[in-house]
Amino acid sequence: MVDPPTALGSNGSTDVLAEASEVVRRVVGRRIPDRDVVDEIAQETIARVLGTRRRLDDSAVLPYAIVVARNLIASHWRGLDTDKRHEHRLVDRTAIEQPDDSVVADEEKMAIRAALERLSPSEREVLVAHDVSRQDTKSLADDLGSTSRAITAQLHRTRAKLRVEYLLEMHGRPPSARCQPVLFSLSDGDRRRQREVDAGQHLLECDFCAGVSEPLLDRRSKRDDEVRVGVRVDADIVTARQKGRELAMRAGFSDSDATVVATAISEIARNIVRFARRGEVVMTMVADGDTSGVTIVARDAGPGIPDIDQAMVVGYTTYGGRGLGLPGTRRLMDEFEITSEPGRGTTVTMTKWHRD
Repeated sequence: MVDPPTALGSNGSTDVLAEASEVVRRVVGRRIPDRDVVDEIAQETIARVLGTRRRLDDSAVLPYAIVVARNLIASHWRGLDTDKRHEHRLVDRTAIEQPDDSVVADEEKMAIRAALERLSPSEREVLVAHDVSRQDTKSLADDLGSTSRAITAQLHRTRAKLRVEYLLEMHGRPPSARCQPVLFSLSDGDRRRQREVDAGQHLLECDFCAGVSEPLLDRRSKRDDEVRVGVRVDADIVTARQKGRELAMRAGFSDSDATVVATAISEIARNIVRFARRGEVVMTMVADGDTSGVTIVARDAGPGIPDIDQAMVVGYTTYGGRGLGLPGTRRLMDEFEITSEPGRGTTVTMTKWHRD
């Protein structure tokens, strides 16, 4: 079982996120004229950074945030271009299978096969036994004369290596010998190694690694493992709570622990309704090795929190309420981080890990 990190980052960690938020807003503002779009891209960027925070060394947070922001800006302009090209149709575009879809699928299969070939025989054997044949780590450890913890660690490293090799097969070999160690440190979430290879500086200098690094860190599912709920009125709080509880049950949580997750979600969603004009709660099933969990990212476009430290003091309230508040919500979760900018909004990211 993987021990969860501390619930809330240090002041240094908070300062890094605050700096990243300011820089991201400047980067986006130079390229996007619409202030509402700037706000949306900046908030999405910080939400993604918060979602990957536990796998990033402090020195890599700002460069990674810039990489994410640039990618979101590019996606925004591509979307506008696509909309413009389809203006004449004035109908909803449905997903139509393109002639090259099968070619792309074949390329992906070949890339996966090639990436697997780059693993050592022992790495490949354990990975296939666990992920394909569904053999548990304890029986694997018994077969190999090892321990369950050692097998779990090996699987974590092997998956990290496989992700890098797959991306390199899809995008081509890296331009320098420094690229692969940097990409592996990001994929593995090895913060010490990220410092050693100066991953943050490399992301700013190398366009290739900047282009392929985001999927290594932001591995949230965009399909059945993710639920989004827009939050504006009290009824949305109930919806977010119910969907969060359902997702937690699917992630393997007990009934009581799923209720804890739902309670934290409803408290954060209630803050959005009370203090902000609009917001969104995104709930995602996550995994770290053999450990599953649920990550909740709550974003709003409200007035922001002028003093986060004060807001995190137990008993502090601005409206005389008796709810859990932010401090109580933090105690319910294993990980909790918050970033806020007065006049722009607040983003809360929290994770609960499932324990057998």
